[in-house]
Amino acid sequence: MSTSQQKAYLLLEHPANTRIPCMFNPAELEIVKTNTWTADGGAGKTAPKLSYQSGEAGTMSLGLTFDTTDTGQPVTNHTNKLVKLTKVETGLSDYDSTADIGRPPWVQFKWGSFTSFKAVVTSLSLSFTYFSNAGVPLRAKATVALQQFEPDANWGNQNPTSGTPNPQRTHQVVKGETLDRISAKHYGDATAWRLIAEANGILDPLALRPGSLLVIPNRRG
Repeated sequence: MSTSQQKAYLLLEHPANTRIPCMFNPAELEIVKTNTWTADGGAGKTAPKLSYQSGEAGTMSLGLTFDTTDTGQPVTNHTNKLVKLTKVETGLSDYDSTADIGRPPWVQFKWGSFTSFKAVVTSLSLSFTYFSNAGVPLRAKATVALQQFEPDANWGNQNPTSGTPNPQRTHQVVKGETLDRISAKHYGDATAWRLIAEANGILDPLALRPGSLLVIPNRRG
């Protein structure tokens, strides 16, 4: 098969090797990778000296189109698979059935020789643009925002001797939440909020941005 005819797809963490095929390849996609630098703040200098702090998680956004006008079947048969990527997956190894705590699965966007970093869906927007006379949705446009889930050989440092990483949970901040409340939810202990703050580089535990995605590190001891 020539590369021009290869279809893009999302490769899922769970079930392993499961794909969500893209009915139409995206016209474009955007990848952003940023680094955090701090200035020394020295007085009397034309420009400050910068010190490298850390790399930030890469992000990707892409638009997908789904169309079932040829079969008459609901296009939601396809878009519901994307919606599921935003929900907690109980089949993952780090899902805690006792506390009913888990995370959504990571995905990878693949298209021919192109493979993205492992990423989680941070936002999903669906627009249904065509319906049958009976009100069945037959065409939809999806805007998917992805954020890097873990270091990758092509996108960040990775220790080749570290073995298989133990996946960490994530938490999407809602309006009014504070770190101590999030800590109580995930650890059953509000005083453990510093673990989350350190893992996410948060200086002010009371100033959380709604919609932001936090890594919830595994608690040891």
